[in-house]
Order: sequence, then structure tokens, then C-alpha cells
Amino acid sequence: MISAKDRSTLREVAKRVTELAASERNRQLYRDWKAYGAGRPTRPLIRIELNTFEEELLPGLMRCEGEEARRIERELLRPVVNFTLFEDDTLVPDYYGVTEQFHFVPFGLEVRVEQTGGVGHHFIPYLTELESDDHLLGPSVFGVDEEKAQKQLEQAQELFGDVLPVKRISNAAYCTPMQDIIHIMNMEDLYIAMIDEEERFCAMLERLCDDYIALFRLLESRGVLTGGAEMQHLCQGSYCFTNELEDGTPAARLKDMWLFMDAQETAGISPAMYRDLVFPYYKKIMDLFGLLSYGCCEATHPVWEDCLSRIGHLRKVSISPWCDEALMGERLRGTGITYLRKPPATLLGMNTPTLEEDAVLSCFRKTAEAAKGCKLEIAQRDVYTVGGSAEKVRRYVQLARQGLEG
Repeated sequence: MISAKDRSTLREVAKRVTELAASERNRQLYRDWKAYGAGRPTRPLIRIELNTFEEELLPGLMRCEGEEARRIERELLRPVVNFTLFEDDTLVPDYYGVTEQFHFVPFGLEVRVEQTGGVGHHFIPYLTELESDDHLLGPSVFGVDEEKAQKQLEQAQELFGDVLPVKRISNAAYCTPMQDIIHIMNMEDLYIAMIDEEERFCAMLERLCDDYIALFRLLESRGVLTGGAEMQHLCQGSYCFTNELEDGTPAARLKDMWLFMDAQETAGISPAMYRDLVFPYYKKIMDLFGLLSYGCCEATHPVWEDCLSRIGHLRKVSISPWCDEALMGERLRGTGITYLRKPPATLLGMNTPTLEEDAVLSCFRKTAEAAKGCKLEIAQRDVYTVGGSAEKVRRYVQLARQGLEG
């Protein structure tokens, strides 16, 4: 139940979203992103990923009291914070989006987590050696909850649909099988298994990838997917803007959709091991989708030549702090594949009131030089504190633009 007071508050916030979405600045941002997605970028686009430090800023802006009302209020306020307080290139959507609802439990094993303070945590493993423990790997459990999605749609429509349109959307598909394995097996044991129990490891990864394929085929067959080629979430702080896919297509096929994948857990293995033991199974999933965005914190340059460069529908690739910026600039220049730069989180994410401005400028000047001639996008991620200062984030965006301009 949502109280009358919270209903009134949500309507006020929804009206504010509508006003900001119709503003000239937001309309210009939309035109910039559309041009970017069509391969005609006029400047590097910059987004700050809020969710990892939103607890420092959002609670002070929220007025709803009930749990469900606060969930909806958060959804409404997130782009508003970026747009009004950070002034990055985050768009305020002119609708409230409701996504499909589904669940997926790899191998039927619920993740067990031990918190170690702050954001620190430890995954409690199920597996040590595959020969003795792989009998614990059951079939993955997954399904679609269309009734839940429909209830959320009707709820939002009843609350504020007359002031802010409500519609079904689909974000990019998300699939990180190596992360799923790390949730049930320690990194050291996994690496040993990849050496000593190669066949068992490959069988485990193939099973998991096949289960993901079954999930995605189920979503496709149920007709719950909607084509996303605009401001839908693409993971890694990015959007789905492209002119290669149709936007808003009902009962979309997987070939109408973006996919995001990464394998940052393979950072400690050789490029040859990635090529032989991981990439073939990942590629089975990649080939189902229309377009691909790849990579998180792992360095992508070691696996570019033998693997990533061979994906014809790759359109965005992560350039993390551990990546060879200059080399990837050379590889991506003129390809139309986005050089999706993730700057070091320490430039912004320190519990200090001010920035080291020279370091910020230097970082972005280096990126501008390395990515010259590339389709460049900036996604600032993995920031867990800004010292509670939205102004610090705004200044960071200003410095980033200054550095990118040369």
C-alpha cells in the first residue's frame, strides 16, 4: 500500500521529471546521443554512475516514507540527480520505464556472502576441486514473472501515468558467467581447476552458458522483450543508442537487442587460456544478439587480437584503468567501435572535499590523445564515496570536459 501522502509526493516528483525531460538542455542531450548512436558524435559524452555512492546524496532528497514508495521515488530521482547536480550527459527520460521480470540462479546454488565491513565482502564457496565437488552443480533455476511486471506497470500508471507516461522497456541483456562461477568457487581454486581439470572446467562453463541461452530463448519466446536502441541501460554506465537496431519493437527477438558481457575474473590467466577455455563458450551467447558491449575492469587489450576483434557485431569495448589506452586507441580508430573509457575511480572516489585537479586534467588529456579519431565515451564507475559532495562531482565533470578538449 502507498499512502496518500506518498502518492502526492510521487506525483510531484513525476511532474518534475516531465519538466526536466522537456527542457531545452535535455532535448539537446538527446540529439547528441542520437547523433552519437548514428556514428556522428560531436564530442565525447560523459556519464557518472550514481548507484555506488547514491546513499550519500539520495536520502536527503527523498520525502516518501513507505518502502514501496521510496523504491519508486529512487527510480525517478536518479537521473534527476545526475542532470541537475552533476550536469553530466545523463538524460532525463520522458517516461517511467518498467522492465521484464525474471530470475536466474546459476546451477541452482544461491550465492552465499559474508560481509566484511563497508563494501567489502567474501563469497562462501561451494566448490574446491571439481572432481570431488561438481556433483553439487545442479541445473540453473530460471523463469519469467510477467505478472509482477504487469503489476508494476499498472501501479505506476495509476500513481502518475497522467503526468509522466509509463511504458514497458527492455534494457540490454546482462550475462557474466565467469562472475557466477567466482560466486561459488574461490579464485585460486578456479585457476588451479583451469590448469589441472581443464575438461571439467570447460564442461562447467559450457553448462552455464547453455543455461543462459535457455533463459534468453525463454524471454524471447514469451514475447516480453522490447527492442532497445535509445536511452535504455546498457550496463557500465552507458546507453543503448544506435541506428543499427529498432527502438520500441514489441515481442523483440534477441537479434533486436544489445548484450553486455565481461570476464574480469580472467584477468589473471593468459590470453591463450582465455582464447581456448573461455571465449568459445562466451561466443555462443554473443552470437545470439544484435549488438555487443564488452568488458568491465579487466584489460581488454591482451585478448583483442585473437578474440574480441573477431566479433563482427561488437560496438563498445571497455578501456579500464588496467588497459593499454594507446594500443586500444590504435586498434579502435576508424572502426566505429566505441572506446568506452572507465577512468580510475580514485580520481573522484576519495573521502575528501576537493579534487586533485591537475591529476584529473592529466588523466583526461591522456585519454583524449590515446583515443584521437575514435568514438569516445566516458563512464565513471566504481566510486563509493564523494565525501557527500555533489558539487565535487559537478567539478569533476567540468574538469573532464576541459581535459578532453585538450
